Amino acid sequence: MKLATIVHGEANDLPPLIIAHGLFGSARNWGVIAKRLSETRQVIAVDMRNHGDSFQDADHSYPALAADLARIVAAQNGPVDVLGHSMGGKAAMTLALTQPEAVRRLVVMDIAPVSYDHNQTGYIDAMEAVDLTGLRLRSDADARLSAHVDDPGVRAFLLQSLDLKAEPPRWKFNLTALRDQMSLVTGWPEIPRGSFAGPALFLAGSESDYCGPTGAQAIREYFPQAQLRSIEGAGHWLHADRPAEVAEIVADFLT
Repeated sequence: MKLATIVHGEANDLPPLIIAHGLFGSARNWGVIAKRLSETRQVIAVDMRNHGDSFQDADHSYPALAADLARIVAAQNGPVDVLGHSMGGKAAMTLALTQPEAVRRLVVMDIAPVSYDHNQTGYIDAMEAVDLTGLRLRSDADARLSAHVDDPGVRAFLLQSLDLKAEPPRWKFNLTALRDQMSLVTGWPEIPRGSFAGPALFLAGSESDYCGPTGAQAIREYFPQAQLRSIEGAGHWLHADRPAEVAEIVADFLT
């Protein structure tokens, strides 16, 4: 079981950077930031399991996602630097905490090592409700999805993972597995605290509520060397809201 990847830049003496996207995302979402960071090192953006062109599996727990990342690290003769956003951030944290020797530096975007009360199955309902029959244009797909999702930004994000070239068109998600395992996606596994002593950077959007006081406390307990930084004017998808600023902050931290 192998993850699909998009590789930016050439391997050199610096450790490669692995990028793990969030729920309903893909490696393609990170093109701008990956290109900037690949100026100094190789960047490997992955499609997480049950997303994009990677394999599908009924298990979508964080230990499973971390094991997927660990196989990529092993192929690079690690350790590597790892960046994860949201779901990918939890997978990256799980990897760093359970296999600290695999991670040199850790970057986590807008997520904390805690369980959340929100549930994202509404987006699964919306995608499953769209009639994909005869779709050829993304504009038509957006019009159909708009009946179920009001926010045009969210629609554009989800539609990046609609394969209109397939016959019939299809969502590049394992929606069944993601629905069944949603409590694990929004939850957090039992992992000993303080077991990753390496450098860690946690970025949060100032307009997001994913990293409040409880989350910040948990971050410091799990990652005693963590730096916490807020990105002004950014929401949960801070890498899309402030790509240039985020890329420069990450590049500075990694070097």
